[in-house]
Amino acid sequence: MTKFIGIVIIVLLLFGAYHLVMYYDKVKNEKESEEKQAVSARFLGDSLPGMPTTQLEHSYRAAEKEGAAGLGRWLKAYGENVQDPRRGWIELDYCVMIARDNPAEARRIFADVKQRTPAASPLMPRIKELSKTYE
Repeated sequence: MTKFIGIVIIVLLLFGAYHLVMYYDKVKNEKESEEKQAVSARFLGDSLPGMPTTQLEHSYRAAEKEGAAGLGRWLKAYGENVQDPRRGWIELDYCVMIARDNPAEARRIFADVKQRTPAASPLMPRIKELSKTYE
């Protein structure tokens, strides 16, 4: 009888270990998929239409490297030349950059982008994600 109980305990331990390993794999795969989505979201912004020339693209990259101040200056100088949805994406990037230093301005920019963005826009998933922070 004690051998039977020992075997049952070993089987239960193996069963529990199997489920623990399966749960670990599930959590690991979810984390990897979230990271892939974050990376793909960044590339989505770069591929959106609306940037008319490569010269603007180069100046945008340089302004982005300067941080929030550089991007703010770039938006004031060239923002009107860029069309949505790319303009909205850039403004949302700027909004995230300035949120800590100037939350009122960040909320205003976010509201402006949200107001002019149609429901079928490729920006909508990012707007929904950021709405928790800026509304």
